[in-house]
Amino acid sequence: MSKTELVEFVAAKAGLTKADALRALDAVLEGVTTGLKKEKKVALVGFGTFSAKKRAAREGINPLTKKSIKIPAKVVASFKAGSKLKDALN
Repeated sequence: MSKTELVEFVAAKAGLTKADALRALDAVLEGVTTGLKKEKKVALVGFGTFSAKKRAAREGINPLTKKSIKIPAKVVASFKAGSKLKDALN
């Protein structure tokens, strides 16, 4: 499902205009991003938990040249599904 399709779904389900649904979705995504930056974790009970994890620097291989390269350390987003989401999918 694309962002546009999600906006259309939210608009229809909540009885909002597409513009209002887009603003609401953008606000939720901004809230998740801000929460990850500040607190490193955003928990939506039943749906899942977003967390920011540090990935250590490591060695990699350039597939074109087969030469070894250094991949720098960075912070990545992670998601763990909650019980209600897992149950809905099975």
